[in-house]
Amino acid sequence: MRNAFVRRTVLSASAVSLALLVSACGGSSDSDAKSGAKAGAKASGAASASSAPAAKGKTDAELTPLLVTEADAPGFVVAPDAEAKLAAGDADQISTDKPECKVLVQSQALQKIGTPTGSARTGVTAKPKEDPNATAEQKIQNALGVTATMVGLSSYDGKGAEDLIASVKAAGKACGGGFTATAQGDTTKYESVTAGTGAPVTSGDDSASLVLTVDLEDGDKLVSYLTVLRTGSTVATFTSVSLTGKAESPVTLVAAQSAKLG
Repeated sequence: MRNAFVRRTVLSASAVSLALLVSACGGSSDSDAKSGAKAGAKASGAASASSAPAAKGKTDAELTPLLVTEADAPGFVVAPDAEAKLAAGDADQISTDKPECKVLVQSQALQKIGTPTGSARTGVTAKPKEDPNATAEQKIQNALGVTATMVGLSSYDGKGAEDLIASVKAAGKACGGGFTATAQGDTTKYESVTAGTGAPVTSGDDSASLVLTVDLEDGDKLVSYLTVLRTGSTVATFTSVSLTGKAESPVTLVAAQSAKLG
């Protein structure tokens, strides 16, 4: 998996050694800011037209303690340095052959989309299943095969959170046949975008779950889950990957994070 578009960012977890593949792409160029305004910050016009008070977004300081922890999700390990590593991807810029698909790549990398009032991010890895009869090699393979999930919270004023969810849903339909994304001169082919499998997300005010398949080098495939969940003015985003190429749906983490958001 040498494609520079899908970088390896190592998220340290005390009990698990796992290199978490992340899409460190997406950007905040002037054009992105304009399109992001549609996806994440269309609040002013809607707020003035409504008699109800506009939703108020949360700050970084308010969102950070709301991130899922090991106490909230037993069986998972939280990487303490994930925020700093994920924040570094905010400066990366991408382009896609289908503009409406860019929000999918940005969401995968937990980038700041539009103009959030606050954000917080972490990395969570499932603990490998214990097998007392497993050999040392088998234990390593079990560790590499677990699903690692990046969890991000973004909050918006007005209808920004609703608009972001709507843009992800629209992209899921428009990009089903695949698209290409380019970053730093490297192009990656997304073969397909399909509806998420497994247990549906039933919590929160609105949600979407997608499966994205990337064509890597040498015939390898990377199948990842992208789940977005809105609770009030805050959007929780989950990107789940596995070094073996196929991740599992993060239903347990989604439920735990949703409960914490209220």
